[in-house]
Formats: sequence, structure tokens, C-alpha cells
Amino acid sequence: MTRVVDVTVTFLEMPSRGALRCDRPLPPEIALRHERAGAPALASALYRRVGGAWHWVERLPWTADDWNRAIDTDAVELWTARHGEAIAGYYELRRTGDAVDINYFGLVPEHTGRGLGAPLLAAAVERAWSLGPARVTVNTCTLDHAAALPNYLARGFCVARTERQRRAID
Repeated sequence: MTRVVDVTVTFLEMPSRGALRCDRPLPPEIALRHERAGAPALASALYRRVGGAWHWVERLPWTADDWNRAIDTDAVELWTARHGEAIAGYYELRRTGDAVDINYFGLVPEHTGRGLGAPLLAAAVERAWSLGPARVTVNTCTLDHAAALPNYLARGFCVARTERQRRAID
């Protein structure tokens, strides 16, 4: 049953690399992999798997061609965090103008609550800064995991603005 809810979207930015804070690295059993071959299909699967619980719906109606156009471009990088071959989480970076946006970020359900969010976010931010932007941006909303906004703030992001929206969710 679809219902309409009030949502607060928080837009965050990190204006300098020196603002990044993280007190622990990724565990040694977690390896980061830059996904290239098959990245659009993998991005689609991860979007559904990670975002399902958080009402990520914008990309659900996309076709394979839509995913190819969005992901298979020099402006986008898709990274996975893997425990062996199993994916623990991912992030999608998008270069736009003078910024790199952490377009999507999250953990698969079975890895949520295991302490990976902070070091994986720090790794995503480090990679974003390595691309040479003037700032790194990300946004979250009140439908996301309760730890999302505190994690972004603890890593050194600052709130740029907030926006109230009404969204239909299932």
C-alpha cells in the first residue's frame, strides 16, 4: 500500500580534504574494487539490494539502457567493498563541475551494523578527493538508515541546506 510521507533531505558538503575524519580503517578482510566491466548491471542490482529498505525508488523504473547511460561514463566510478567475493557495500561517485558527489553509498543488509559504514565512507571520500574536486558532496534523507546523517557529520561533512519533501513510499 502506497502512502505519502514527509521527508527531510539534507544536502552536505566537505569543502576541503583536511576536513575528513575517521578513526579506523576498513578491516583487512574488506577489499575495495573499482568495478568497470558490467558496472551498469552491478549498479542496478546494488541499488535495489542496498536501497530497498530505505525507499530508494528514483531508479527502479530504469531500463538497461538507462543504467548504461548513467554508469558507463567517464564521470562516474562504481566501487564495491568485498569480503572475499561477497559484496559488503558500495559507493557511486559522480564528477559534476567542480565537485565530486557521492551519488549512492550503502551497505548490503547482512553487513549493516558491523562497523563498516564509517571506514567505507572515509574510503569513498578519500577516492572522491583523489579526483581533484573543489568539494565533495552527498545527500541523505530521513528515509535512510538512522546512522547515515550522523556518519556523514562525523566524517567531516557540513550541512549545506535542507529541503522538506513529500514522497510516496510502499
